[in-house]
Amino acid sequence: MTQRAKIDTDSRGTAGGGPPVEHRPAGLTSAEVAERVARGEVNDVPVRSSRSAVDIVRANVFTRFNAIIGVLWVTMLFVAPIQDSLFGFVIVANTGIGIIQELRAKKTLDGLAVIGEAKPTVRRDGTAAELSTSEIVLGDLIELGPGDKVVVDGVVAEADSLEVDESLLTGEADPVVKKPGDPMMSGSFVVAGGGAFTATKVGREAYAAQLAEEASRFTLVHSELRSGISTILKYVTWMMVPTATGLIISQLIVKDTNLKDSIARTVGGIVPMIPEGLVLLTSVAFAIGVVRLGRKQCLVQELPAIEGLARVDVVCLDKTGTLTEGGMDVTALRPLNGSDEAYVRKVLGALGASDPHPNASLQAIIEAYPDADGWRCTEALPFSSARKYSGATFDEGGGEESSWLLGAPDVLLEAGDPALAETDHLNEQGLRVLLLSRTDREPGAPGAAEAARPAALVVLEQRLRPDASDTLAYFADQNVATKVISGDNAVSVGAVAGKLELPGAEHTVDARTLPEDREKMAEVLEENAVFGRVTPQQKRDMVAALQSKGHTVAMTGDGVNDVLALKDADIGVSMGSGSEATRAVAQIVLLNNSFATLPSVVAEGRRVIGNITRVATLFLTKTVYSVLLAVLVVCSQVEYPFLPRHLTLLSTLTIGVPAFFLALAPNRERAKPHFVRRVMRYAIPGGIIAGAATFTTYLLARHHYNGADALGAETSAATLTLFLVSLWVLAIIARPYTWWRLALVATMAGAFLLVLVVPWLQDFFALKLVGTTMPWAAVAIAATGAALLETAWRWVDRRFPA
Repeated sequence: MTQRAKIDTDSRGTAGGGPPVEHRPAGLTSAEVAERVARGEVNDVPVRSSRSAVDIVRANVFTRFNAIIGVLWVTMLFVAPIQDSLFGFVIVANTGIGIIQELRAKKTLDGLAVIGEAKPTVRRDGTAAELSTSEIVLGDLIELGPGDKVVVDGVVAEADSLEVDESLLTGEADPVVKKPGDPMMSGSFVVAGGGAFTATKVGREAYAAQLAEEASRFTLVHSELRSGISTILKYVTWMMVPTATGLIISQLIVKDTNLKDSIARTVGGIVPMIPEGLVLLTSVAFAIGVVRLGRKQCLVQELPAIEGLARVDVVCLDKTGTLTEGGMDVTALRPLNGSDEAYVRKVLGALGASDPHPNASLQAIIEAYPDADGWRCTEALPFSSARKYSGATFDEGGGEESSWLLGAPDVLLEAGDPALAETDHLNEQGLRVLLLSRTDREPGAPGAAEAARPAALVVLEQRLRPDASDTLAYFADQNVATKVISGDNAVSVGAVAGKLELPGAEHTVDARTLPEDREKMAEVLEENAVFGRVTPQQKRDMVAALQSKGHTVAMTGDGVNDVLALKDADIGVSMGSGSEATRAVAQIVLLNNSFATLPSVVAEGRRVIGNITRVATLFLTKTVYSVLLAVLVVCSQVEYPFLPRHLTLLSTLTIGVPAFFLALAPNRERAKPHFVRRVMRYAIPGGIIAGAATFTTYLLARHHYNGADALGAETSAATLTLFLVSLWVLAIIARPYTWWRLALVATMAGAFLLVLVVPWLQDFFALKLVGTTMPWAAVAIAATGAALLETAWRWVDRRFPA
C-alpha cells in the first residue's frame, strides 16, 4: 500500500518548503568533525577505479611464462652468443610497454572517476554542502533525495515520504518506506521522497565502503576474451612440459653433440612454444581502448564492459535523458470541465513548491508557474515511477482545503474519458502530457486516483538530443536491434522515436498489455521496438526475457527507475548526470551525457576483440608448429634445426611487429562468441602445415648437404621454408587488405630478404643459403604449404563455422 507523510502545518511556511532550517537538526559542528577526524572516525576506505601501480607492475612482470623465459634467458647468457639471447630482451621491452600502457590507462580512469564520483549532501553547522564520500565522519547528517545512493550505514533522522529501494542488497523489489529511527543500509537508494540520516558506521565498518570499492574497481576479470586466453595458456603449459622434457633428453643425452650447442638448440625449441606476447597485446589493446574512450569522457568502470558492449545485439534505451535531453518546457495548459485557468496555475505552482526534489517534468512546471504564495502544504506524495503520479493536499486559507494529483492521464482517467482522446492526439505529436486532477481523498489514500476529477492537461515538450538520430542509425547499420523502453505514454514515446526515424516506431506497445510469461514476452519484444508505460520491474523482466532468447543486452538509463534493469543487463550504461544509484551499478558512465558516445564504445570493443582474435591465431600457430617440430625431432633422433636467434627473427617478423599493428587497427566486425574455438580452428591446421613443411625441408637438406658446415646450411633452408609459410599465415590473417596491411606484409618480407643478402646480418643470425637446389626446393615446399593453408582454412570455414 502506498504510504504518505503528514507534514506539520506550523512548520511549513509555503506550499512546498520543508521545515525551516531552525526546526531541523543542524548536523555536526566543525569542532565535532575535527574531533572525529582526530580519532580516525572517518570514511577513509580508498575507493580505487583501477589497480594500483604496484599491482600493474606485479601483474605484468610476475607471470608464469616470464618465469620460464627468464630461466631460459639466464641460461643462454652463459652458454651462447648474445644473438641467441635476443628473445629475453624482447620480453623485457614488451613487458615495459605493457606496464606503461596500463599506467596510462590507470591515470585516465582515476581522473575520470573523480569527475564521476558521487558526492553526498552533508549538513554541518546547519548548512548543507556536497562532500566527497571520504570526507564523511561518524555522526554526520546526510541528506537524501530521489536517486541518491546511501553511501554509509546509518539511522533515519528525517523522513518526508521517504521510500528506499534495497533490492540490490536484499533482492526484494518493493521500495521500503522509512521513518525516523529506521536503519539505512548502505548500497540502497532513494526512489521517492526525501529525508536525512545519521551515519552510524563509516570506513571499513560500513558495508558501503566494500560495495563502492567493488562496484567501481577497474578489473581485468570475467571476460570471455581473457578467460579464453587463460584456457589456451593452460593447455599450452600441459603440452610444453612433456614436449620440452623429451627435447631436452633428445638433445643432451641421445645426441652426443657439443654441450653448449645442444643447450642452445634445446632452448631454441622451448622458447617458441610460449605465446608470451599474447597476454601482453591483450592488455595493451584494452588499456589503449580505455585511454581512447577516456578522451571522449567515457568512464569504463569495469574493463570487460568494452568487450561486452561489442558483443551486444540488443540495446534497450530509456527515452527520457537518453533520446531526449533532461530538460522540458511547458508549451500549453488546457483546462478541463470548466476549470479556471488562473486557479489551475496557482495549483500547479503550489504542487511544484510542495516537492523539494522535483523531477524534470515538475521542474518545467515550477519554471512556468512559480506563484505559490499563500498556500500551505499539509500532505505531500512524491512522484513514483511505479505509481505514475504525485500529489499534495493544500490549506488554501479561509478554511478551504483541496487535494490534487498530477500524473499520467491514462493512469488517472478511466478508459473512454474524452480527455484521453485529446491526450492521444498530443502524444502523437511527440508531446508529453500530464493530467492535473482534484480528488476528495488524501493523495496517498487507497482509491485516491479513482476518485479524482480532471482539472487540466499540462502539455510538455521534450528536447530531442541532436545526436540521437545518428546514433540510432549507427546501431541499425551494425545490425544491433534498438528497443525504446519508457515509463511514458506509448503513443508519445512512439512519436519521439518516429522523429528520430527508428524502424518500427509506428507500432508502439503499451507495456500494461505485455504477457507475464517470459517466453511470450520475449516474442513480443523481438517483434516490436517501442514500449511505453513500462514499470521499473517490467524493465527488469524485459531484459531477462531478451537474455532468455540468447541476446546480449545493453541497457541505458539515468533515473532510479532504470537501476534494476541496468544491474541485470549484460552491460549497463548510465549518463553522467544520472542518479548516483544508476552510476553505481552501471559498467559504463557517459560523463558528457552524450548518447552519441555509445558508438565509440561499441567500435572500441569490436576493435579490441576482432584484432585480438586475429593476432591470437598468429601466436598460437607458432605454438603448434613449435610443439610439432619438437615432437618430430624427438621421434627422428636428429638435432633440433634452429637456434634461438632464428626463431627470434621469425617471431619478430611474422608475429611480434605485425601483431602490434594489427591489434591496434580499426575493426568494425561484430564480436562473435566462442573465442577459443574460433582461434584454435585456424591455429591447429596452420601450425601443423607449417611444422610439417619445415621438417620436410630439414630432412631433405640433411640428405643434400654434408661436411662440417652442413648443419648451418640445413638450418638456413628450414628457416626459409618456415618464414615463407609463416608469412603466408600473416598474409591470410591480414585480410581484407588495405594499403597499409599490404605494406606491412611486404615490409616483413623485405626485412627477411635483407638478412639473407647483407653479409654481417648473415653472420649475426647464422643464416646463409648454400647452393641453389636446396633453397629453391625450400621455396617450393613453402609454396605447397601455402596452398595447403588456403585449402585447409577454407575447409575449416565450411566445416566448423564460427
